[in-house]
Amino acid sequence: MNQMSPPAQLQIIPDTAPFSQEQRSWLNGFFAGLVSLDNAVTPLSPEQGEAVMKGAAGDGDDGEAPWHDQTMPIAERMKLAEGRPIRRRMMAAMAQQDCGQCGYNCHDYSEVIANKSEARLNLCVPGGKETARMLKSLYEELEKAPAAVSAPVAAAATVAPVAAAPAGEPGRSRDNPAMASFLSRRPVNKPGSEKETWHIEFDLAQAGLDYVVGDSFGVFASNDLGLVDQIIAMLGASHMTEVNGKPLREVLLKDVSLSPAPDTLFELISFVTGGAQREKARALASGDDPDGDAANLDVLAALQKFAGVRPHPEAFVEALEPLQPRLYSISSSHNATPGKLSLTVDAVRYVIGKRKRLGLASTFLAERINPGDTLGVYVQKAHGFGLPQDPNTPIIMIGPGTGIAPFRAFLHDRQATKAPGRNWLFFGHQRSEYDFFYSDELNAMKASGLLTRLSLAWSRDGAEKFYVQDRMREVGRELWNWLADGAHVYVCGDAKRMAKDVERALVDITAQFGARSTDEAIAFVADLKKKGRYQQDVY
Repeated sequence: MNQMSPPAQLQIIPDTAPFSQEQRSWLNGFFAGLVSLDNAVTPLSPEQGEAVMKGAAGDGDDGEAPWHDQTMPIAERMKLAEGRPIRRRMMAAMAQQDCGQCGYNCHDYSEVIANKSEARLNLCVPGGKETARMLKSLYEELEKAPAAVSAPVAAAATVAPVAAAPAGEPGRSRDNPAMASFLSRRPVNKPGSEKETWHIEFDLAQAGLDYVVGDSFGVFASNDLGLVDQIIAMLGASHMTEVNGKPLREVLLKDVSLSPAPDTLFELISFVTGGAQREKARALASGDDPDGDAANLDVLAALQKFAGVRPHPEAFVEALEPLQPRLYSISSSHNATPGKLSLTVDAVRYVIGKRKRLGLASTFLAERINPGDTLGVYVQKAHGFGLPQDPNTPIIMIGPGTGIAPFRAFLHDRQATKAPGRNWLFFGHQRSEYDFFYSDELNAMKASGLLTRLSLAWSRDGAEKFYVQDRMREVGRELWNWLADGAHVYVCGDAKRMAKDVERALVDITAQFGARSTDEAIAFVADLKKKGRYQQDVY
């Protein structure tokens, strides 16, 4: 009996198509079976292959992303994404900052989750629990999709991380940090201020890192030791209890996030308690808020809420999210101070009930690290935020509070490179007496002519609050003249209020002094964004 040879494999998808061998084999089989082809198939041309690729991965999406707006609440973003493919709804769930903390931009992070090359759904730090919860729900929807529907998604080409660094080069991505030395800190506001803001400096000599203005700096901070020890006490455990081969205290200090409490922690609590406590934990795990306090529940508060419940330390750690790095706008120029880098950081401290809460990285930099100490860091390349290529281009910078950080860097860089373009800075804060950050530097730059204009706004100095957008309107005619001369506009700071108000002011100025209707003014500002003349670093 002669043994039959297997039929030759059909090749409908050409080798030039951007699929893995496994994906290509699946698609060849899928299309062959779909149309009942035989071995006489003619391979597709590269052009036809591209068309097939688009058809396989095509899902009727038009490629537009109207939800890609940092100022838009997640509910509005998800509404705009209704009816779109899952991968697009995943993008809408992201914080829309393209900050790079996840290792991708928002579009690419959604793509790699959808094609299942990235399993971590909790990397969007600015999106927090809202984003993680929505991504989990969408991922479950993806898993339930029929194979014939979900397969093209899984077959999509793998997306590389944003600004991927050469393999093995430390300090160029969150997944491969370098070690840098902490140099110093000094306050940039004066006693009497309602804020606590620090100028932080690092020595990059050991790390061998450079950067360009507009980039961000990722910092791997440690949790507060006092908070860690309170949690260990609530667990009834020892500091030296071994978890994952390390003492529990070390794991809680360096490896896991202690705020906010994740849904998985409430799921764990529901397994080790009963009655009303179990039902309440289940409700919190599903995103409900039975007692109206869900927004205030960090890990310690969750344990206090369910006092007496003591999960096993190992299970407890597994229920927590990994500790994520924090990104800060760089406030120095490598051209001006090579080998050194600075940040401008608000130390976050607040009280809920009787307990003081601390911002993770901000208070780490403000008080828990000492000169000479080293920590893991990386440079996150800017995504659409940086100085114009032409040094003659005038720039308008709007950065209240710590939003001044990248603009201090811009000014130092333009000074170091002798860029001839005009520079206009709008800065604001609460009180001029206490909150005029870098006042000596800025006044010196103005005196030298480097800073062409310095427009200040103090919200608490007068009877009525006065902000940078109000100052913009006061000088609207000249601001419009700068725009007409080709100026680029930059905004850094709060996305939810300031950035919206600044954009509205710019639209009003365009309408008034540019002789445009409101719709035309809106279109003009949108065109500035499209051309890269209106850039934002907002959060």
